[in-house]
Amino acid sequence: MNAQHRSRIFIGLILIILGAWFLARQFFPDLQIWSQMNLTWPLLLVGLGIFLFIFGLLSQTPGMAVPAAIVTGIGGLLYWQNETGNWSSWAYAWALVPGFVGVGSILAGLLGENPRKSILDGINLILISLVLFTIFSTLLGGPVTLGLYWPLLLILFGLWILIRTLLRRYI
Repeated sequence: MNAQHRSRIFIGLILIILGAWFLARQFFPDLQIWSQMNLTWPLLLVGLGIFLFIFGLLSQTPGMAVPAAIVTGIGGLLYWQNETGNWSSWAYAWALVPGFVGVGSILAGLLGENPRKSILDGINLILISLVLFTIFSTLLGGPVTLGLYWPLLLILFGLWILIRTLLRRYI
């Protein structure tokens, strides 16, 4: 069975499940109350990301883990901002997006897409994301503050890049 055939089967199954859900909600009103429990718009993004991930699994395209992780991560971030009302955190929270790409890359690697390279690249992106988040959070009044020591983070990150580059010949 080729990937296109599996994709069509998956889409058909999803449509059947959605149709059954909406039909059941019409005949059993109690389901409507359950489905309205704190389902805010950012959770739609989280659901879409999960859908993309499952679609990638079923169609055997591990690379779908990357957009799935991005959409799910941004949905989770927006959910947190929506619940807390802390929309100004976007000034530094955007720095987490490369980390979402890194998580997707690691997942793609674990699912078989060039495992060693994908996992190493994913770890690098997560580290870069954490460094950026820490720096911007410190500078823009976020939850992470390094005070006067934030330049140390840049120095350590630079050393890490140099060491990794020099050791790449041997790894």
